[in-house]
Amino acid sequence: MESVATNVLEVQKKMRIKKAIIISSLFLLTVVMFFVCWFVGVAKMSVKDCFEALGHRGDVNDINALIIWNTRFPRVIAAVVAGAGLAVAGLIMQTTLGNVMASPSTLGVSNAAVFGANLSIIGFAGGFLSSGADFAKTVNTFNPFAVSLIAFLFSSASVMLVLALCRIKKFSPNTIVLAGIAIGAIWTAGTTMLQIFATDVGLSAAVIWSFGDLGRVTLTQDYIMLGFVGAAIILFFCLSWRFNAMLGGDNIARSVGVNVTALRVTGLLVGSLITAMCVSFLGIIGFVGIICPHVVKKLLGHNHVVSIPITALTGSLLLLFADTIARTIANGIALPVGAVTSLLGAPFFLFMLFTAKERV
Repeated sequence: MESVATNVLEVQKKMRIKKAIIISSLFLLTVVMFFVCWFVGVAKMSVKDCFEALGHRGDVNDINALIIWNTRFPRVIAAVVAGAGLAVAGLIMQTTLGNVMASPSTLGVSNAAVFGANLSIIGFAGGFLSSGADFAKTVNTFNPFAVSLIAFLFSSASVMLVLALCRIKKFSPNTIVLAGIAIGAIWTAGTTMLQIFATDVGLSAAVIWSFGDLGRVTLTQDYIMLGFVGAAIILFFCLSWRFNAMLGGDNIARSVGVNVTALRVTGLLVGSLITAMCVSFLGIIGFVGIICPHVVKKLLGHNHVVSIPITALTGSLLLLFADTIARTIANGIALPVGAVTSLLGAPFFLFMLFTAKERV
């Protein structure tokens, strides 16, 4: 008996050491990637130039300082915040829906955000209700905050609508997924009809908005996202043991005192609002919410006390890496980061499909 107990303790100790090494490595990689993403870009500056520019913040005569602080810093912060938010939203949705393929766009959030942005851009700035084909007027009347606000409102409305419809089926996970797909299709149809009536200028602006791009974000928007995403992750962390209970099924969760319906609604609502916030500012950035939770669960297990903060860290690391590639791969042209995450995520998604064990 003592030998068995000793072996168990040794295994547990090795597991703790392994987890500590993985977590430390991920943290170190994220810090390194933060500075790599900050210092690398279309403007070919040396590492020495970058470090010198760090001390010249506010100096309008130093072009390098303006690039480092005014152009790159907001997008690096956006990568950290949005990556963390989308990754954690994906983790929570996979847990609450009991579906390993669930993602932040499960409830049609991204589709609704695109419709709201198209309505704002085509209808009120660059399309049939305002400036027509006047490009200069379109640029002058285009208000990024208004577009983001309308996109967020439509995303939030989509989430509320899906959850309201699912009350009929008592929030069955399968019902939620199917309702999200149906509502998402309606938003997509609405977007298509809007674009049919758009001018060339309005259509171009709307399509460009939908690209997942960190380059258009401002520090003010970063701070708004940080406050919202930070508060949501803290909330999820406080509910960690409840999410752990849900891993065993609804009946087991109820047996230990978890209000499954309320927890599922909270997880889906807050996770969707995180996605709505990020999409409304940055456009569509896919697959972060699928890749990161699976990687973390593979490496560290399913305990949400660990997986929530580490998934956030992994999401930041992935988006920093993707943004660095987006700004270096095209030789002077910054690609939309959403395209890079899709290129990374699609093969991963296919790998999951072909390696998953089918349930009999």
